[in-house]
Amino acid sequence: MHMTFRPTQRAAIALLLTLLVVTGASISASVATTSLTVSALNQAIEKIPVKGRAPKTGYSRAQFGQAWADVNRNGCDTRNDILARDLTGITFKSGTHNCVVLSGFLVDPYSGDLIHFLRGQSTSSLVQIDHVVSLSNAWQTGAFKLSLEERTLMANDPLNLLAVKGSLNSQKSDGDAATWLPPSKAYRCSFVARQVAVKSRYKLWFTKAEKAVIVSILSKCPNQLLPN
Repeated sequence: MHMTFRPTQRAAIALLLTLLVVTGASISASVATTSLTVSALNQAIEKIPVKGRAPKTGYSRAQFGQAWADVNRNGCDTRNDILARDLTGITFKSGTHNCVVLSGFLVDPYSGDLIHFLRGQSTSSLVQIDHVVSLSNAWQTGAFKLSLEERTLMANDPLNLLAVKGSLNSQKSDGDAATWLPPSKAYRCSFVARQVAVKSRYKLWFTKAEKAVIVSILSKCPNQLLPN
């Protein structure tokens, strides 16, 4: 059966076919990009050495430079930068060029709890800034070999920092994935993927137990991407 189409119909069909091709190409490109990023996470894990934890000898907070240094030269200290990034409904202290966060709301990634942050002597600690790879852990897994400048960058790197519920930050302390994980199971894949990214960036290593836990968790979320 031979069908004939009017010029307007032929144009519409041509446009539809073009859209299908372009959409298909976009989907393929998106899938390819995601696959490459997932592959980057797996490759990062395999490239990170596995060793025993080094002694804590020589470690102190001072080995990682001035606390909350303004390493990005934006005029704000790192703590306030991370509060401004992670909180919503923020108010700033007047006269600080929108640097000092006075209040805001945090959906804590570690628990899922909603926390009202209010700067003050007895309230600021409700929201703390966590080093996802703790500085003590970093020291014992290779950071002792880094220069002071490199350690200062690591201590203030947004990749390694999250605003979190204060009590959970204290509970985590200097634990790695083998000894502490967020209570929120929904966040565990993102949490360990971020640890992988930090350890990869600063040439740190895993302990055997730490890597085993990370690999086990990530096996349950095959589409998890490598944070950057």
